[in-house]
Amino acid sequence: MVEAMSDALDLGEAARLFKVLGNESRLRLLHLIGQEPRAVGALVEETGMSQPLVSQHLRTLRQAGLVSTSRHGNEVEYSLADHHVSHVIDDAIAHSREESHKQN
Repeated sequence: MVEAMSDALDLGEAARLFKVLGNESRLRLLHLIGQEPRAVGALVEETGMSQPLVSQHLRTLRQAGLVSTSRHGNEVEYSLADHHVSHVIDDAIAHSREESHKQN
């Protein structure tokens, strides 16, 4: 019974993670940050999103524990808090590519 409750809690946490990851813009930011840590300005430049939107998504990612920050002078640099996240994203991209090849 205790194990079933623990599994349910783990599934709930996983569902919350997938909810955060279910946004294409946040996935793009995580994918870029996973390649190397980046400041907000660099993410704005690379994605074409507005600075307020990038900051909003980064706040969501930080609250979810997916990114961490470090200050370098006046800049705040974002990096992945846990590299398991980059594996999840890479696997999802690989799966999508496989599925699109199957349909063609």
